[in-house]
Amino acid sequence: MPNSKSKAQASSWTIEDAERTYGVSSWGGGYFTIGDNGNVKVLPDHNKPNVKIDFEAIIAEIRQEKIQFPVVIRFHDVLRSQVITLNETFNEVIAEAKYKGQYNGVYPIKVNQMREVVEEIVDAGAPYDFGLEAGSKPELLAVLAYNTNENSLTILNGYKDEEFIRLALMGRKLGRKVVVVIEKFSELVMLIRVSKELGIEPIVGLRSKMQSKGQGRWQGSSGERAKFGLTIAEVIKAAQLLEAEGLKHTLKLLHFHIGSQLPDIRAIKDAVNESARIYAELHKLGFNMEYVDVGGGLGIDYDGSQSTNDSSRNYSLREYVADVVYGLREMCDLENVPHPNIVTESGRAITAHHSCVVTEVVGEIKPEGADIDTSATENEHILLKNMREIHNHLSDSTNLQEAFNDASQWKEQASQAFKLRVISLVEMGKIETLYWQIMRFVQAAYKDADFIPEDLQGLDYSLSSQYLCNFSIFQSAVDSWAIGQLLPVTPLVGLNKKPVKNCSLVDITCDSDGKIDQFVVDHAVSDIIPLPAFSENEKCYLGMFLTGAYQDVMGDMHNLFGRLNEVHIFSHDDDPEDFYIEEVIKGTTVEQVLSIMQYHPSAMAIDVKRSIDKEVAAGKIPPREGVKWTDFYEDCLAGYTYLRTAD
Repeated sequence: MPNSKSKAQASSWTIEDAERTYGVSSWGGGYFTIGDNGNVKVLPDHNKPNVKIDFEAIIAEIRQEKIQFPVVIRFHDVLRSQVITLNETFNEVIAEAKYKGQYNGVYPIKVNQMREVVEEIVDAGAPYDFGLEAGSKPELLAVLAYNTNENSLTILNGYKDEEFIRLALMGRKLGRKVVVVIEKFSELVMLIRVSKELGIEPIVGLRSKMQSKGQGRWQGSSGERAKFGLTIAEVIKAAQLLEAEGLKHTLKLLHFHIGSQLPDIRAIKDAVNESARIYAELHKLGFNMEYVDVGGGLGIDYDGSQSTNDSSRNYSLREYVADVVYGLREMCDLENVPHPNIVTESGRAITAHHSCVVTEVVGEIKPEGADIDTSATENEHILLKNMREIHNHLSDSTNLQEAFNDASQWKEQASQAFKLRVISLVEMGKIETLYWQIMRFVQAAYKDADFIPEDLQGLDYSLSSQYLCNFSIFQSAVDSWAIGQLLPVTPLVGLNKKPVKNCSLVDITCDSDGKIDQFVVDHAVSDIIPLPAFSENEKCYLGMFLTGAYQDVMGDMHNLFGRLNEVHIFSHDDDPEDFYIEEVIKGTTVEQVLSIMQYHPSAMAIDVKRSIDKEVAAGKIPPREGVKWTDFYEDCLAGYTYLRTAD
């Protein structure tokens, strides 16, 4: 038998154990922690450490208000705090470094275009003249309406047509600092033509196609095969064209971007150094540029490992800021050119923490299914007898490695025998039941062992349950499905109790890809996560965190599951629970998603009523029952697209 730890050691469970297992403080960015009562708590403002919001209280109020799960919860104070922290950190480092430029950050709304998010960022960033970035015509239309601060920048990236250019110049006409970033040379030709036609001078930026390589999933943003940007030769050609057209003075910004989630600080240092050289050389050529835009890339530590993993980062916010500021200062001083104003487009870092998805576990899928009676009968097959023999002799003195090997062999042979019509369906069911009972015994025996044989190390995964959760991966965690992005998952209450189930998560879509089987557990990536036991009498709510960047806006309507109900929360120190629900935005109804897919719900309701009336007229359905079925159908059309669970 394996060497086991003491029973006291095996059964004890502390908040520290929970923190180590789920890593809440590691990926929480100072905004999430596990309280002494075992519940996840939100610390929405770093400047107000006494304000702590208990997730149990949030869930209770959501249920009290009859808001149906799943829900997106937005903590607007977290969003504001991130905007303020980013700006204050840059201002502090700039002062410390005696840097002669200033910080002019912008928020790229592609990361989360939700109006409430953009409004909150604009409001929180107003004292810092924090601007917005748009990468498409619809985004530009939104930015022109919301970025009304004449001192802040409006950065325009992405490919552009003439209408896009005219909208940008309209912004200039309104007195805004609208910078048209040239992604390809032909855009500059068009910009010059349209600006002269309208008599409106543009503010021009050039995006350089960097040789410095990013890292992680988005490293293709730089290098010779990058989708966007100008080569060095094209940068020179663009500068010469502006000079020839009498618009030399309009070139104000140099832009680069080497990736959305940069895990290694060295990539940032290299890119800043390269961009500073280009800026300095252009300045020496007589182009009095004012801004260097270092793009996005400020990472989020999704797995809490503080490493160069794709879902992590090996640097702090302050280290990132210092490397940008000091890197630009050093090169500019060496080249004897003015320090430029610094622009960043750090959307992921601003928005990720403020939003999470809360879903309810609605069922459990066990690998072994249901047990059946395995009692012996006459003339049963030898394979069934062999499996029962192993099962009946399991004890503390059993050679478990041998039992595992023999049971696995008999099950494999039984599967082949069933296909060849050698054993019956009932016999196969009994063999499966006995096999899984043997595996459970072996797993339990090695649960707290110091050493587990290699063949048995996969038992935890093989015997793990799948918890069925009331949400759609494709709507609420599309990056988890599409690119394997890690998103932290944790129970929200009861973390002071030792978890008893190893699980992966599956959603309610009719798709085998609708699952999460990569988790942050014990500061490592695991295909299972320890969770409380599922009980139909006790609700289990799980939180999926750091979904504020991209996940909120990239989801699709696979299986016609629509947008989730949203709950917007603000902290309030005078409230007994330290928060209040400021707004509830209803999720998509069934009739809304059907309409998007070109169905006509009102006509559908009429057609179904006509069919019911026909059955009533034929005497097959009583009239009173017919009315109820009609009302039921119409209620379902008007309802939420997700499962309606009993409260």
